[in-house]
Amino acid sequence: MKITNLKNILFKSTRLILASTLTSAALVWSSASFAGGTEYDLRVDGLACPFCAYGIEKKFTKTKGVESVEVDLKNGLVIVKTDESKTFKEEELKTIVHDAGFTMKSMTEKAR
Repeated sequence: MKITNLKNILFKSTRLILASTLTSAALVWSSASFAGGTEYDLRVDGLACPFCAYGIEKKFTKTKGVESVEVDLKNGLVIVKTDESKTFKEEELKTIVHDAGFTMKSMTEKAR
């Protein structure tokens, strides 16, 4: 009788863990599918080394609403992704880039 009870408890626990895992996976998938926000692709002059990349990443990550910053040194590209609460005007982006010691040449903006 005790082994049967133990098996039932183990079976119920396994089902609960599986249901919890599936629910978590569904929530992650749904939030990724419907992620809002904006991606800004900035052409920046003067990016030459990892230290340059760190400097500009640091400036952008201090800005509220910025989710991620990627720097492509080879192509002089800075990709800034924001959440749905943050939008940049071109002048604001130019100021952040300038404050980091670089010159923004152009930008494109697209919804994510």
